[in-house]
Amino acid sequence: MPILMRAQRECGSWFWDLDDVTAPGLEAALATASRMSAVLQQNELLEPTSLEWHWFEVDKGGLGIHSRLDVAGRSLDDATIVEQAQGCRPVSHPAAEMSSILIVGSGLWLDAVGNRRREPRLVEVTVSPDPVGPSAELSVYHDVWGPCDFRGTPHPAVYAHNAPRLAAALRDLDSLMGVAAEPGEPTYFGVAEGYGIKAPDIIDGRGPDLTDLL
Repeated sequence: MPILMRAQRECGSWFWDLDDVTAPGLEAALATASRMSAVLQQNELLEPTSLEWHWFEVDKGGLGIHSRLDVAGRSLDDATIVEQAQGCRPVSHPAAEMSSILIVGSGLWLDAVGNRRREPRLVEVTVSPDPVGPSAELSVYHDVWGPCDFRGTPHPAVYAHNAPRLAAALRDLDSLMGVAAEPGEPTYFGVAEGYGIKAPDIIDGRGPDLTDLL
């Protein structure tokens, strides 16, 4: 059974500035997360199981406290999730605020012959509950979205099975948000271009070998 290698940094990411699209705050952020998750579930890329975030204080920074809330089988805009998330605030830090919220789950990718494989954190989505500037981001960390694997070996069948699914989901998310995503910053492992991962330079039939940092 194929085992996917996961990069330490994202291969590509897409950012939505929602300042003129939705209200700030936790309730609106989880409503955005719910709508995004519905799109990604339709494309079988993300089945949410939990939410994760850190706590920080303004002018102090991170508190080193992490929270995780199980949400499997629940709608992310359920009012009880908002209450439970707020209830996770550490009692010793009543002024603590939530960082961006990571939606954790698994998704399906297709191998070279079209077999469906489930992978944890195949796609990661974060939403910001910041009271000032709402936003959302989608990131990918595996090589199935690009034309070469992390060793630099072209894998056209894997690419053909998976890249169009990601592209379709990103287009749907743009339509959902009413604003186009901005590509994230390049990393050692790749960069977003349009609705996919920018193709690497191919030399002597191979892409770059990135396994030294895996």
